[in-house]
Amino acid sequence: MNKKKSAFITGITGQDGSYLAELLLSKGYEVHGLIRRASTFNTGRIDHLYQDRHQPEKKLFLHYGDLSDSGQLTNLIYNVQPQEIYHLGAQSHVMVSFEMPEYTGAITGLGTIRILEAMRRSGVNARFYQASSSEMFGDASPPQSETTPFRPRSPYAAAKVYAYWVVANYREGYGLFASNGILFNHESPRRGETFVSRKITRAVARIKLGVQDKLYLGNLKSKRDWGYAPEYTEAMWRILAQEKPDDYVIATGESHTVQEFVEAAFGLLDLDWKRYVEIDPSYFRPTEVDSLVGDVRKAKKHLDWEPKVRFKDLVKIMVEADLQAERIKLEGTNQGKGT
Repeated sequence: MNKKKSAFITGITGQDGSYLAELLLSKGYEVHGLIRRASTFNTGRIDHLYQDRHQPEKKLFLHYGDLSDSGQLTNLIYNVQPQEIYHLGAQSHVMVSFEMPEYTGAITGLGTIRILEAMRRSGVNARFYQASSSEMFGDASPPQSETTPFRPRSPYAAAKVYAYWVVANYREGYGLFASNGILFNHESPRRGETFVSRKITRAVARIKLGVQDKLYLGNLKSKRDWGYAPEYTEAMWRILAQEKPDDYVIATGESHTVQEFVEAAFGLLDLDWKRYVEIDPSYFRPTEVDSLVGDVRKAKKHLDWEPKVRFKDLVKIMVEADLQAERIKLEGTNQGKGT
């Protein structure tokens, strides 16, 4: 009898991790996730996965651990014996990386080599996926492809470049099945509220409902290639399903400015964005990345993957989700006041 497919996901409680867990569970995988022990619950994005009673057999397992603890990671991977490892965990906020550069390097950069070493030392024959980032390209001229030289413009991007080349070295030096997915910006209603896309859509909803007055942003001229996160996790799975390990750019091939995102979001709720948006210089990065747009031809050819949700549809999905969520919060607050 064939062993059930199993996967180990770092960063399972994040946006990408939660969508990836959903995808793998739908394909019959046994899914193991790494979570950090904290004084508060941080599993909100995956709590619903425990509510599926259609399958009597438990398929989702969470393990406490930390990307800074190499010994524990080795023990976990040896005990779980996964067939696929998706390394999504990181300190992933660019602006925070300027404030915490050493921590970002230790977790985002060295965390990757700790996972790879855990695989190598434990002898687990797994396929490894590294969540690389378009931020690695920095100020390289667009469009950016798998052959575009990296020019990182933040501690986060530099840490990701380190991780990228570590993956390549372990693939070539030790024969590991290790691949990089160079994902451009990908968003959803599960995006963290400190990221600019979600910051915008949440603010639009709150302004529409009268619970927020202003939205403070930094560089409105930055151009980004924005896609839909659930589709990008499908690409991750396809990357590990290939016959040989390789590196792939995952993107839409379109770029839009932050201002275009703002205009689209406010326009959906018939609001004039210029009345509510103000520029706060504190949100400007010490070194800016002006334009990112991915060349996705390789992924289309080899992975048979291409995005379906486009920019305006993505903004609509996020605005509508935030508007519904904020309405529920407001109703709860009013009920609590007895109104």
